[in-house]
Amino acid sequence: MKNEAYIILLLLLSTTVSIAQNIPINESKFISIGGIEQWITIQGKDRSKPVVLFIHGGPGSTMSQYDNTMYGEWKNDFVLVNWDQRGAGRTYGRNVPATVDEAYWIENPLTVKQMTKDGIELAQYLIQYLNQEKIILVGTSWGSILGTEMALSNPELFHAYVGNAQFVNFSENINYAYQTVLEMVKKSNDVNAIKILESLGKPPYANAKSYGQLLRVVKKYERKNSTPAPTTWFKLALEYDNEKDSKHRYDGDDYSFVHFVGHGKLGIKSMVSDIDFNMTGTEFKTPVYLIQGENDILTAKEVNRPYFDKIVAPDKVYFLVPNAGHGHNQFVVEKQYEVVKMSVYGELTDRN
Repeated sequence: MKNEAYIILLLLLSTTVSIAQNIPINESKFISIGGIEQWITIQGKDRSKPVVLFIHGGPGSTMSQYDNTMYGEWKNDFVLVNWDQRGAGRTYGRNVPATVDEAYWIENPLTVKQMTKDGIELAQYLIQYLNQEKIILVGTSWGSILGTEMALSNPELFHAYVGNAQFVNFSENINYAYQTVLEMVKKSNDVNAIKILESLGKPPYANAKSYGQLLRVVKKYERKNSTPAPTTWFKLALEYDNEKDSKHRYDGDDYSFVHFVGHGKLGIKSMVSDIDFNMTGTEFKTPVYLIQGENDILTAKEVNRPYFDKIVAPDKVYFLVPNAGHGHNQFVVEKQYEVVKMSVYGELTDRN
């Protein structure tokens, strides 16, 4: 009887420990970062699991508003954090006055330096709040600029930096994109697109609208040559499906984009015009994994593969994903999952 009681006690203790170790987390809140309130969401089926911090692109293209179909299954293995960066989404809405005019844009510039500090402060908060030693950093497009700066600045905070659609040098990236898509539209005899591109001429441009026109043509031809993301990935969560949030996302996207590319008439300088990772971003103290769509035009392999080859890091791998363009699709997200899981759980089997 004593043996049976002892076995039952062990089973009860084991069950109690197991339950205690699998406490889910589902939080959406403002926290103080960089002197302002910024919006984050934290989701996972076990709050003790490794933390993945997503650095969205755009710069105003927030991800927190979606139902998380894109990364939903990841919640079994990770705690997922989405962050509306300074100038984007709910963070933008929380901090702007009731009436926003051009004077506000001019007097409140976005800078890579400040946003890097924001990101580091958030990473430190997550490590303390979730009792982690390090977290995983995943940046896409503009997020690859911010993610790279964060990984270079404070490598001790990160298991790895995982970059998707990696920017290297904005001027080089945008000029390569213009030349590439111009050849494509001429080959396709796309009269309207040819007219747009020839009227714009080669970058750089003095206003944000011109960059927007170029990028619309680029996106059109990326869609033609890659598998799109499922539309279900971009279904708004009910909480965000309202006029107020929609306006803040739309206005924040405009505000962020103008500061991203610059606008001469307002005297707003591009916040990435001086970025050149070939010069400043080749020595990492954390592993670096770049995931690249084969048909990405804006951040093309022809620009970021030579940069990757210069990188010195504890570990590095460059993954070229077929049937993928700029940003996300099913193939990219599957590769991200494989790489992120490897960065904390074990060796990567496919290093091609």
